[in-house]
Amino acid sequence: MINHSNENTILDDANSPELDKKIMGKVSEDFVIVADHLKEASYQIRKRGFSENPIFIVTRTQVEVGQLLFSRTDFNTKFDYKASFLNEFVQRNLIGEESIELFKENYKNPEEYCCLFVVENEFAGFVYVPYPED
Repeated sequence: MINHSNENTILDDANSPELDKKIMGKVSEDFVIVADHLKEASYQIRKRGFSENPIFIVTRTQVEVGQLLFSRTDFNTKFDYKASFLNEFVQRNLIGEESIELFKENYKNPEEYCCLFVVENEFAGFVYVPYPED
């Protein structure tokens, strides 16, 4: 997690308690719209061997991590969505080397959950959101 004293170490909280209900409401509204696309992107990332730990960045501001999947205008969402991986977070020192195993232990099943890295105002943190059931 970025927002504690050692910014190169993540905490072992799957959904950050600092993510307030207002932000989570906005993320949830968007997620319903883009869930199928993110699930397919996660599958392709894993199938093609890029990473077993896809991370999707959810932001309204310019961030220097990930590759743009789709912007707010593509699906009329509140956020832009970018695709990334654990390795990029480590390379950019967002996750410290000492926290790789902790991250993997806390990473939820990518068939059932989407790993989002939400960047909103002063908040930046990981959130796992279950994909809607068919």
